[in-house]
Amino acid sequence: MTSQTDTQDSVTTVYKVTGMSCGHCEGAVSGEISQLPGVSSVTAVASSGEVTVVSAAPLDEAAVRAAVDEAGFELAGTV
Repeated sequence: MTSQTDTQDSVTTVYKVTGMSCGHCEGAVSGEISQLPGVSSVTAVASSGEVTVVSAAPLDEAAVRAAVDEAGFELAGTV
């Protein structure tokens, strides 16, 4: 199950991340994912567990999983 929207210049993907409960959690996840090459924006919402990522091209899910893991949370997949 993938929620991915492609436009001419970017790809928007929504991921499900478990364990986020506050603004600090959102910042930690956003900070790690934003360091991946090609990422232009990251919006994490703790209440829904959704993380919306805009990138120049589709991201490797293993790289996203590693970034989320580094932040101390778990990638449950894409929405």
